[in-house]
Amino acid sequence: MMSPQPSETPRILVVDDSCENLRALEAMLKAQGYEVSAQPSGELALEAVGRVQPHLILLDIVMPGLDGYEVCTRLKAAPEFQDIPVLFLSGLTQAAD
Repeated sequence: MMSPQPSETPRILVVDDSCENLRALEAMLKAQGYEVSAQPSGELALEAVGRVQPHLILLDIVMPGLDGYEVCTRLKAAPEFQDIPVLFLSGLTQAAD
């Protein structure tokens, strides 16, 4: 995975099953000048990552179907995606979670 060139707009893939969270993150990031692709599930994120070629992935941990950990495991197992940085997002508030 290459870093964005100086003239290239950084691309961020946001993955969250909450439509409200997706809209809020997408709006905030676009306002800062990022190109954003928002996906509501882990399955759709895995389908989109090759097409979007993000420089960063913001990934919800708790999602139905494929959770964030499984999505990250699959990304890191694929040589073409393993160098993309992944930041986990969570609405969990308990330390035990």
